[in-house]
Amino acid sequence: MKIAVEGCMHGELDKVYDTLRELEKAEGVKIDLLLCCGDFQAVRNENDLQCLNVKPRFRHYERLPYNENTIRSVYHVRHYDVLKLMHVKEPLDIFMSHDWPLGITEYGNWQKLIREKRFFEEEVNKRTLGSEPAARLLNKLKPPYWFSAHLHCKFPAVIQHGEGGPTTKFLALDKCLPRRGFLQVIDIPSGPGPHEIQYDEEWLAITRKFNNVFPLTRMPFTMLDEQVDTQDDLQWVRNKLNARGAKPIDFVQTAASYDPSCQASNPSITVHCRNPQTESFLQLLNLPYLLDSSNSYGVSRNESSSQTGQALDSDDIELPDDEDDPADDDD
Repeated sequence: MKIAVEGCMHGELDKVYDTLRELEKAEGVKIDLLLCCGDFQAVRNENDLQCLNVKPRFRHYERLPYNENTIRSVYHVRHYDVLKLMHVKEPLDIFMSHDWPLGITEYGNWQKLIREKRFFEEEVNKRTLGSEPAARLLNKLKPPYWFSAHLHCKFPAVIQHGEGGPTTKFLALDKCLPRRGFLQVIDIPSGPGPHEIQYDEEWLAITRKFNNVFPLTRMPFTMLDEQVDTQDDLQWVRNKLNARGAKPIDFVQTAASYDPSCQASNPSITVHCRNPQTESFLQLLNLPYLLDSSNSYGVSRNESSSQTGQALDSDDIELPDDEDDPADDDD
């Protein structure tokens, strides 16, 4: 299975598709899957511009309407997300993070990196470049491949996990610009096609298990990092998928495409619109929709899944934000 991985998209989806078509033609291959490491920004219309965390003249907030304080929080890494990922036990082929794992530069040619990006030198020397949660996940999950973006440069590294242990091939990719290393194609062993996207039993079980501590407030989220038993939820999910099938629902368009003949004089987004794919996913797991004030399924947070065990604080909270984007280009 040939998988293409792209760094920062920054709205250049058409150019990436064009590049892939040229690659397929030149190499005589077929790309089965395209993965993006973040900053997707495929703007559908003028209203989408209000949801970008960039200056108003160019310009991600999770609950609408957004303000200056909440527009950045939607894409920051939360302890809740990391805790869920730390419960993954099944082997992975590929892991993607937008930011680099903290300390990853020690496993590659960091001297070349700081020659090309001089403003990284202090962070590299102080070992502050990258994300500490991503580093913990790298050491826990040990995937064969790890891809990142964010810093707008190409940087390879190889991590050996202990003597005789597995290795992870890390690659940071650039953004989509001419003569930049923004794309990588890898071969992953797989069965014969055709291939299709399917739900993962383990991740559905983890999502169901942790739903009752989904953080909804700005209070700090605190929960024990010890492993939680997900076997009951895994069996529940397995029974559900055996009856229903593991394929997600078909894509549904949720917003009108940009029409230059109907420009919005004052584009704004003030109402939360539910995504049919999200609603279908939650219905599959018998979970409530928590991103607005209503509860569409009449299920309380603690009824929808088994308890996750001890929570140190009953208040759901927001974790400290990761580092802001570096002062590089327009990221």
